[in-house]
Amino acid sequence: MRRESERGHAVSMRQIAILNQKGGVGKTTTAVNLGAALAERGYRVCLIDLDPQAHASLHLGVEPRPEMTSIYDVLVRDLPLAAARRQVGPNLFLVPSHLDLAAAEVELAGVVGREVILRDKLREDPEKFDFLFVDCPPSLGVLTLNALTAVNEIFITLQPHFLALHGLSKLLQTIELVVRRLNNRLRVSGIILCMYDGNTRLAAEVGEDLERFFRNVRSHRCPWSQVRIFQTRIRRNIRLAEAPSFGKSILEYAPDSPGAQDYRQLAEEVLAAATSPIPPSTDSS
Repeated sequence: MRRESERGHAVSMRQIAILNQKGGVGKTTTAVNLGAALAERGYRVCLIDLDPQAHASLHLGVEPRPEMTSIYDVLVRDLPLAAARRQVGPNLFLVPSHLDLAAAEVELAGVVGREVILRDKLREDPEKFDFLFVDCPPSLGVLTLNALTAVNEIFITLQPHFLALHGLSKLLQTIELVVRRLNNRLRVSGIILCMYDGNTRLAAEVGEDLERFFRNVRSHRCPWSQVRIFQTRIRRNIRLAEAPSFGKSILEYAPDSPGAQDYRQLAEEVLAAATSPIPPSTDSS
């Protein structure tokens, strides 16, 4: 899918799942604020909230209501994406979630092809975007499988603590299985470190461990062999924690805060990563 972007050049829609099977690691914060930062740059962005907790929807000021059309209706009641999608800001669109989505796993249990419903809905959707982000639930069930069969890329958010790599290994095993059986186009293209405190030794050590882990698989044929560990670190920032309660992205709520600066910088890095090769490691060990 290609079009002339508002910045005057032809682009392909990048379809990206924001993923981690663990909650509280900056996944929804990144989905909302990275999307908002790209929209601020003039790119058309659509965010699909695939988490029954609907945190991304609430973050963007959309409160789930019984009468509201949501991604639940798209997956379970066969509505088109356009029926649920709404504009929440300049260049920024949302397909909201709903608490009913928690029942989708059971309701779709007997449906043939339940893992590819979202993929098919996206293929039928005539609307053109530069970026599609899917905020995945903190689990590896049918909803997450729908995301992973629909997109081409995965960004994994990690909190820099000593269990980060342990959970990452399990997640990569699941992704490899999805690639093998359901979506051979899928690749892990980015790692984002969130809630980062540059003053701690642990944060630096986790970053070094990640670099070492992925450097060792550069020559392997696996879905994460070309992954980029983004140099932008999303720092701990109270404004980032406050923004969702006001129903605003960090760029709207506190545009001059460190959180807004970080997500703008991450957006620049994401754009650059689409056209530049992965830089060689500077670590000679």
